[in-house]
Amino acid sequence: MLAKINIREQLAGIDEYWSQKIIGNANGQLFKLAKGIGSTRWHQHDDQDELFIVYSGKLIIELREQTITLNPEEMFIVPKGVEHCPRAEPEAEFLIVGLAITSNAAGGKPEY
Repeated sequence: MLAKINIREQLAGIDEYWSQKIIGNANGQLFKLAKGIGSTRWHQHDDQDELFIVYSGKLIIELREQTITLNPEEMFIVPKGVEHCPRAEPEAEFLIVGLAITSNAAGGKPEY
């Protein structure tokens, strides 16, 4: 059955930071929601680009050569192979879009 997805309701159900919740799959792309606070580890994805769209809060994507600050309704694409370290101050809610493969099981997720 086809059904619409309420992104705000799906975000409300996420209770672990930096864990991704898959909400859709289209044309080989996974659409994943996440919440972040603090920082991930530096990592890269050699096989895919990674798109971030911020819904609330501020997401800072540190790259080795520059820092990108995303506010609500802004997006940024981290090209494949580019080392990055997302962090949220204090909390951010965002959508990640990438290939329906897992190139890095931890995805930079910090150890708690």
